[in-house]
Amino acid sequence: MTARIVPILPETIAIAAEILSEGGLVAMPTETVYGLAADAANPTAVARIYEAKGRPRFNPLIAHVSSWAMAEQQAKFSGLARTLGEAFWPGPLTMVLPAHPESRVSDLARAGLDTIALRWPKHYAAAALIEAFGGPLVAPSANRSGHVSPTRAEHVAADLGDRIDLILDGGPCAVGLESTIIGFEGGEPVLLRPGGLETSTISAKLGRSLRARSPTDAINAPGQLKSHYAPRARLRLDVTEPAEGEGYICFGPGQSGGLNLSPTGDLVEAATNLFSMLRALDESYASIAVGPVPDEGLGEAINDRLRRAAVRDPE
Repeated sequence: MTARIVPILPETIAIAAEILSEGGLVAMPTETVYGLAADAANPTAVARIYEAKGRPRFNPLIAHVSSWAMAEQQAKFSGLARTLGEAFWPGPLTMVLPAHPESRVSDLARAGLDTIALRWPKHYAAAALIEAFGGPLVAPSANRSGHVSPTRAEHVAADLGDRIDLILDGGPCAVGLESTIIGFEGGEPVLLRPGGLETSTISAKLGRSLRARSPTDAINAPGQLKSHYAPRARLRLDVTEPAEGEGYICFGPGQSGGLNLSPTGDLVEAATNLFSMLRALDESYASIAVGPVPDEGLGEAINDRLRRAAVRDPE
């Protein structure tokens, strides 16, 4: 049976919270992408997420909260982590922190690690659902593992409609890229995944640069697989002239011949459009060419997603 797509209403939030309390799976909108939510404390429900997505179980999940009180029950905050949380929560920032001894998030969701990936999303529906449920929800992107992330309810239905229980339709996601993930090693902030919050903005707030994660480091946060966010079509990057019969995504003023992420050169608009354009071309083309995108601001996260999407052999 295909999951129902329902509008965001008090009664549908209540229905979704009841499904979650019974161990079910609900797709919910956030400002970044649609997430596949389950009770973070229920290992059976968490296992259903891994099964529905086909996600490797060594890949940890992000726990979503809706208040500082809930966050502090799940993780231990350093001074730097609290500074970032107070500046950017709710919003597209995830922090990997030491798990609180009384955390409700299951070991399975944390992939057996002694840390927890934590986010407070900035979306009225996500906040309402977490509040109605009364505890943290794990919610990776609501798509098949490794595929293009969903930014609309219909994207979720296309990937997971027959594997989950309900889809809350909040319209298109405002940010369109997953959250930026920050960890802390030896007291220093580390960029674990670029995303919807610009790293330069984080560095400015902290008054220091973020250390880059080493490619040889063990996986300790979502979005670190070499092959990820991938369409079915082959992807070619930094292409200025697409081949005949090839789908094309370009960027910036004066660019044409395909879909333009932002005709005005706005990286915020480009981030919002990236996944929906990849999905649109993936329906009609065996190969997709993508023009150059500046590697600055949100372009850092856009290029990260494109590079991973272009890798054909998953880990």
